[in-house]
Amino acid sequence: MHLRDKNVTVVGLGKSGLAAARLCLARGAKVTLNDSKDSVTGADDLVAAGAKLALGGHAGKGLEESDVIVLSPGVPPFPELELAAKKGVEIVSEVELATRCLSKPAPLVAIGGTNGKSTVTTLVGELLAEGGRRVFSGGNLGEPLSDHADETFDFVVLEVSSFQMERVAKFSPRASVLLNVTPDHLDRYDSIDDYANAKGNAFVNQGPADLAVVPFGDDVCITQAKRGKGRIATFGTDPRADVLVTAAQVLHRGLGHSFARHEWKLQGEHNAANVAAALAIVLDLGVEVDHVKAVLARFTGLPHRTELVRELAGVRYYDDSKGTNVGATVTAIVGLAEKRSVVILGGKDKGGSYAPLVDVLRERARAVVLLGEASDVISEAIGDVVPKVRATTMAEAVEKARTLATPGDAVLLSPACSSFDMFRDYKERGDVFANAVRALGDVATAGDTK
Repeated sequence: MHLRDKNVTVVGLGKSGLAAARLCLARGAKVTLNDSKDSVTGADDLVAAGAKLALGGHAGKGLEESDVIVLSPGVPPFPELELAAKKGVEIVSEVELATRCLSKPAPLVAIGGTNGKSTVTTLVGELLAEGGRRVFSGGNLGEPLSDHADETFDFVVLEVSSFQMERVAKFSPRASVLLNVTPDHLDRYDSIDDYANAKGNAFVNQGPADLAVVPFGDDVCITQAKRGKGRIATFGTDPRADVLVTAAQVLHRGLGHSFARHEWKLQGEHNAANVAAALAIVLDLGVEVDHVKAVLARFTGLPHRTELVRELAGVRYYDDSKGTNVGATVTAIVGLAEKRSVVILGGKDKGGSYAPLVDVLRERARAVVLLGEASDVISEAIGDVVPKVRATTMAEAVEKARTLATPGDAVLLSPACSSFDMFRDYKERGDVFANAVRALGDVATAGDTK
């Protein structure tokens, strides 16, 4: 992507926006930094390097006079952006910018989906790196690629969100997976179809030599995969799936390689599906079976994803703060080994329906503790299917959950909402939960783990 002497406006000055600005400056662009806020942190070095600040909104900032606009994923559409697009200004996401500016292009692997993409991104990255390959693993998870565009990699593995895929024209992954699509971010999208189409943009530029991985029988994901020309590979429990998940193993039917589940660290049916998706990708890219087995034997997953915090008085406490939508919370509840759980729900509402929770709560929940802005909406949605109480702080929510749980139960933080009503992000929310759990009085007997 030729940027020298181009007028580039970077809109949204979070982590990815600042990384994009650094890359554009390094490529010789004339950079303007734009944000709706009146002040930002982390831009001083960019200004010292020649970037101009245009803060406090988008109107009157000359966006339509730019040659290129780099749009950060957290920035929704706004009128000045649409005006610039009508005038022919090229608008790209940070991911699009970074992949087109790689000094030494490498095969791209894109991991998308409503749930599970961070786990699969990390797992694919470790599997590809096991044989000594140089692998970048990041994107929506971890580091922006823009900060690493001048490094040399054998593979670039990117977790891609729907927001990042809204502005991609030439993004073309060697392998792309869409793990699932469940209602999410409906505070930004007009419909689930619009949300799915944004995610599916990752497939559009694939050719016959590329791989498109989707769940077997998932019409939404398969429809999106068919928007490109990649070879479609499926995973799932149906015997016809290309990568088959059974109670005992995951089997790549085409290659004949099998991987026994009792040899893995990861547990749960959702993680078996995650492993199957990862194997569909990495085996196609030439990773050796012995390397796969070595990684699966040690890979434990990621923090804040149904992570055991401690066991106290016969009750296990799990941090699933990354459960920021209803589908993720349903998966977390169903995936627990415990038959009953006290679930801490709530946060900032994202506009979706909580109806899918009802049957799962009826079957698997002991009670619900409601916390945050969405408490009223969730309470109305679930009705009287389970006992429910309210809390105003995370510490209070944990204490109330402790009193409601009985030995053999789980206490599960899986909010089904974003964290931004009370916390900086899901990580802070999970850390606050874990600290509150660890602070509970030591009423346990031998067998308590901390």
